[in-house]
Amino acid sequence: MASPKVAVVGAGVIGLSTALCITETCPSCSVTVLSDQFSPNTTSDVAAGMLIPHTYPDTPIHRQKQWFKETFTYLFAISNSTEASEAGIHLVSGWQVFKSPPKEELPFWSDIVLGFRPMSEAELQKFPQHRFGQAFTTLKCDCPPYLLWLEKRLKATGTQMYTRKVADLWELHGEYDIIVNCAGMGAQQLVGDKQLIPVRGQVLKVHAPWVKLFIRDGDGLTYIYPGVHRVTLGGTRVKGSWSLSPDAGTARDIFDRCCSLEPSLQGAQDIEVKVGLRPSRQCVRVQREILSQGGVKLPVVHNYGHGAGGFSVHRGTATEAAHLVGECISALQGSSSRAKL
Repeated sequence: MASPKVAVVGAGVIGLSTALCITETCPSCSVTVLSDQFSPNTTSDVAAGMLIPHTYPDTPIHRQKQWFKETFTYLFAISNSTEASEAGIHLVSGWQVFKSPPKEELPFWSDIVLGFRPMSEAELQKFPQHRFGQAFTTLKCDCPPYLLWLEKRLKATGTQMYTRKVADLWELHGEYDIIVNCAGMGAQQLVGDKQLIPVRGQVLKVHAPWVKLFIRDGDGLTYIYPGVHRVTLGGTRVKGSWSLSPDAGTARDIFDRCCSLEPSLQGAQDIEVKVGLRPSRQCVRVQREILSQGGVKLPVVHNYGHGAGGFSVHRGTATEAAHLVGECISALQGSSSRAKL
């Protein structure tokens, strides 16, 4: 058969990195990215981009660890290259602090981040309300530059990108041989996934260049993540809320919570409020599926539902989705050669 045409629906970090992995693992196919929104208007643009994994209850830990390890290794290589600044990727050290002992002594990712260790008594004195803590170095992705860097890499491979709202995967049948669904929250309507729910996140982006270390409360709700130009202060997790309007009371609450962890933030300037809807489900859906309608078959690969942890595992799930696309191509080539017989 002629070179297979693959359409990737969605242009957040999952869609763009999946498209890039497909061009790397299946160089013979032509890839097109279709999305109604591109950077700077995607959910990924709001994300803090810190590599600290979120745990998915219904995904085996060994699989989550593999995804995180692949992502960390990939971004670590970029952070050590001349591309680091353009891609917005840098190492950041800091602390995760707990008011009571964490459920697990060592998180599953402790041997992947760098220099993971318990905090010393001297370090803990900085956080009088917290009694336990972990210190480590991880990677931070400044999301808008990273998305633009991914787009640039894709364009260099000849990948086409079009602004288009896809209402039904079947509308792409005939134009494309394989569809890759990276629609994030859009997958709820696109494939009728009732397990997918929005979890509203509100964050503040502030100018506080003196803040160099990240601080994260172990409950995952309050965090201070320094980027290259801005510090991200968070956050909220409101299940089932579709509101994209910033809430002033919530913004004050986030600011106060972060100042209690890092009092110097009282001097932060130029405060900007951002809201995004995390596409959350009990497990990330990375899966191959054959849709059929009236005897017509449409090969689809799903890669969505990353919730709060998309950046931490994006490259790992993209690699897995690209392998599934490779399986679809083999199946198509097998059926076309059988048809010729």
